[in-house]
Amino acid sequence: MLPHLRPYLPRALGAGAALLVAALLTLALGQGLKALIDTGLGPGSAAGLNTAAGLMAAIVAALGVATAARYYLVSWLGERVAADIRRRVYDHVVGLSPSFFETARTGDILSRMTADVALLQSLVGSAISMGLRNAVTGTGALVMMAATSLKLAGIVALVLPVVIAPLVLFGRRERRLSRVAQDRIADLAARAEETLNGLRTVQAFAQEDAERARFAEGTEASVTAALRRIASRAALILAVILLGFGAITFALWVGGQDVVAGRMSGGDLAAFVFYAVLAASAGATVSELWGEIQRAGAAADRLMELLAVQPDIAAPAMPASLPQPPQGRVALERVRFAYPSRPGQWALDDVSLAVQPGETVALVGPSGAGKTSLFQLLLRFYDPQSGRVLVDGLDVATLDPASLRARIALVPQEPLIFGATAADNIRYGRPGATDAEVRDAAEAASAAGFITALPQGFATHLGARGVTLSGGQRQRIAIARAILKDAPILLLDEATSALDAESEQAVQQALERLSRGRTTLVVAHRLATVRRADRILVLEEGRIVASGTHEALVRDGGLYARLAALQFTEHA
Repeated sequence: MLPHLRPYLPRALGAGAALLVAALLTLALGQGLKALIDTGLGPGSAAGLNTAAGLMAAIVAALGVATAARYYLVSWLGERVAADIRRRVYDHVVGLSPSFFETARTGDILSRMTADVALLQSLVGSAISMGLRNAVTGTGALVMMAATSLKLAGIVALVLPVVIAPLVLFGRRERRLSRVAQDRIADLAARAEETLNGLRTVQAFAQEDAERARFAEGTEASVTAALRRIASRAALILAVILLGFGAITFALWVGGQDVVAGRMSGGDLAAFVFYAVLAASAGATVSELWGEIQRAGAAADRLMELLAVQPDIAAPAMPASLPQPPQGRVALERVRFAYPSRPGQWALDDVSLAVQPGETVALVGPSGAGKTSLFQLLLRFYDPQSGRVLVDGLDVATLDPASLRARIALVPQEPLIFGATAADNIRYGRPGATDAEVRDAAEAASAAGFITALPQGFATHLGARGVTLSGGQRQRIAIARAILKDAPILLLDEATSALDAESEQAVQQALERLSRGRTTLVVAHRLATVRRADRILVLEEGRIVASGTHEALVRDGGLYARLAALQFTEHA
């Protein structure tokens, strides 16, 4: 927590000063109480009573100001530190490699960024402040108890080690149980996130009841884990209160005997009672807060685990510079690649190819042949296990991934539409683009017509994941985004798969115009979309098994000829 508190050191010091003042004024109340009894009530002096009451009123007023200042400053620190941690985690996660997300659960990551950070916010904005305040107050109360009656304070002090022992023992158990409880909440968040993202599929297969049952089962697991933690903390609180207040009760009985015998004044006993209750309350509060600190510790463990993950893909210390102006030359040299989650299963096996600037190359083949994997390597989402991927003659491993990706425009098979306006979604390709450029890109992608027909046109909010659009409309938004980016290398991964025949023709014409002078790689299952490519590469089981034009490949027979016969016969 310290690195996040350091930028706000003046406010932290101010909060500490306010806390110290409030604790000292709380202790001063005991002396005010003593003066009120011994000076005001004992002799029956009205003037003494007024003076003592005035002193108490002044202490209370100052205490109120100091407490309010402490509350504001520590709450401010909690909000700022939580925001900084949340931003730090988000910045880190956004920079992680796609390989991390092959096994990571989005719901678990979101739980860490929200629920776990909220626990740290509570720690900074409340628990630490209350813990320190009670620690200072309790320590001061013990000192004042000793100053008031050394004998009675000694009785209470004998019990202190017995009170502290449960804090240590139960604290370790609390941290472990808190980690388990937070993991179960993360499981629940992951289940909910997965179900809500696929809600239409759930409803289409009438699996609502099954999903409700699974969520209820997860909820019960999280409650069971939380109850274990609660039971542990309840036992801790019980032990501290019984031991602490038991010792104080015995000390008060001894003190009462001293007052009756005249060895101690009523004011001294009242002050001792006040300090004893203050010390016991502080101990009980610290025992409760110790559990909160352990919960926050478990949350910090989960966050640090996430922050410790290093991206597999990172810019080298001295990245090479791509040539200017861009050429758009692409090559693979004997590339072998397997996904980290599937080691030994080659997605690309000894693949070599060279694409010249301005050339349009189509990649065809059955699902799982390695077409999209080739795109993943070009974008350097992954590095191959052997071989090299070259862009403009440079190995992509020597480049800053950001500068590499700035030269590539991608239209994925399943485009992501953000919960923003149509214009903002298109402008994602080039954030500085003007409204006119956005509209031109939409026109070129045959998207302007349906966007203009929306209630607010280009200013219409498209909903989360573009839920208000059809599949073809989402695809055209993505194409417009790529057109706006105007990159020298264009990757089209089933870019027209969701379009009807009329829209496909319009978009194909737009893509043909866009691809002029640019290197274009096209992945397509529908062979009608790649017939005009300069060259077609046929992939099967991660290898290039044939290369040529549409006509040449059909004449040669083989896999492409079979696929073409199937598709064009079905179309006929």
